[in-house]
Amino acid sequence: MSLSNSTLPSQARSHRPLAILARYGLILALVAVFAIFSATTPTFLTPANLQSILVNNFTLLAIISIAMTFAVSAGGIDLSVGTAVDFASFAFVSLVLSGQPVAFGLLAGLVAGAAVGAFNALLISWIGVSPFLATLGTLFIGRSVQQLLTNGGNPVYLPPSGVPEAFRFLGHGSIAGFPVPLAIAVLIIVAAIVLFTRMRFGRVVLSIGIQPSVVRYSGIGLGGHVAVTFILAGLIAAVAGLILTATVTVYIPSSGNAFLLNAIGATFIGTTLSPLGRPNVAGTVLGVLLLSIVANGLLLTGLNFYWQQVGTGTLIFAVLAFSFINRKTVGA
Repeated sequence: MSLSNSTLPSQARSHRPLAILARYGLILALVAVFAIFSATTPTFLTPANLQSILVNNFTLLAIISIAMTFAVSAGGIDLSVGTAVDFASFAFVSLVLSGQPVAFGLLAGLVAGAAVGAFNALLISWIGVSPFLATLGTLFIGRSVQQLLTNGGNPVYLPPSGVPEAFRFLGHGSIAGFPVPLAIAVLIIVAAIVLFTRMRFGRVVLSIGIQPSVVRYSGIGLGGHVAVTFILAGLIAAVAGLILTATVTVYIPSSGNAFLLNAIGATFIGTTLSPLGRPNVAGTVLGVLLLSIVANGLLLTGLNFYWQQVGTGTLIFAVLAFSFINRKTVGA
């Protein structure tokens, strides 16, 4: 016993630096990347570029990644977040183009995104299809439906003269100098944090992701909570679709799928911030910020687009691998 008492504290002390690195490796990577681009790229630290990172790189990816975080928190994944983005965008553009009020177009877009989530909920909660297969099927169906609705994938443009001011304000407006799209993203992030940390629904969803059998045996409606989670994911992704449409004033079929892999990457990078390796909103936001800074910095360096993708993928792998190796070492 005396040997154990003298040995365990020293082991704990020796593993403490590794534990700190495992817990805060994401933050350290974020600081390191920011410092590297600040030192090597003269235009990186300019106010205009920093605003561009937040508005052009961070905002939409953050919203879609929060939607992904909901699905992953419940023990699943949502490969159809891009489909929700696209359906919301199509509904919004089509109604505004037909002369309907912007408010009605916004509502229809939100309903379209929620409908994608509801379809996933039907497959997962009531039929019993795994989230991966269900959302993969929704992705394929959604892509085909968009091709049919647009005669083979033709973009749907809004003429510059026909863009209502309220539509333009959503994509390019500001409130007290704060860009509207970024303000919406911040509100969604704060709401998600409150839901997961202060509300019973959020705690149940996190429990489902960890021990679904315990939740089921506790008499809690597991299927209902999972269904609502995927509907919320579709609804949140729809918000990104509306902002995207208001920013570029055009609907491009399947454009939402361009965010899918980065949203998955940001969400799983964010799990490194949790001691248990669980998805969390703060970690996801930091993951999005890390990917946004890397994308912007590599673009400023003039690196070939394909090498930018290699760099981003390598960074994701490095952060995740570093965290997993450290956790394994500390656990040992």
